[in-house]
Amino acid sequence: MASIALDTAYRRVSVEEFLAMDFGGAKAELEDGIIFMMAGGTPEHAVVAARLIRRLGNALDGSGCEPVGSDMGVRTADRTLRYPDVSIYCGPVSSPDDPERTDPVVVIEVLSPSTAEHDQKVKLIEYQALPGVREILFVDPITGAIRTVRRTDDGGWSDRWLRGDEGVEVVHFGVSLSRSEIGVPS
Repeated sequence: MASIALDTAYRRVSVEEFLAMDFGGAKAELEDGIIFMMAGGTPEHAVVAARLIRRLGNALDGSGCEPVGSDMGVRTADRTLRYPDVSIYCGPVSSPDDPERTDPVVVIEVLSPSTAEHDQKVKLIEYQALPGVREILFVDPITGAIRTVRRTDDGGWSDRWLRGDEGVEVVHFGVSLSRSEIGVPS
């Protein structure tokens, strides 16, 4: 990563340029103008993301809020575009290159061993900086570890690891999901 960032021949790209590129079906993210290819997820990763979208979608039906998957980018900075596994938007879902875009209310990352640290450090800070984001969840499909980071009434953040068989609660919507419903071990 550092070698590309330091290479003077490499030109950082904008979100708009990135969105216009064709990666031939491959997935990529943009971080500070640098393109990073993303590997495919494990079956466990895919199942947890799909279950979260399905269960949250059913729970939010008719609320005006909608969960979307990793095809919807979230612009976290001028030259950074993330693709969280699940995001919940209230109102119209807008493209990341729309100047009037809205932030997701909830962001969920299903962790992979190779990206878990980056997700919970770098991406967490980016998501927290978005004014519309109220909750950020990290779910490890292998170990069952679940971390909830929530905006508090005073504008700060609470950060908590769930224990044992505690399920996921999306407090902003009053939705609770058991570990078995989302496919993670206790």
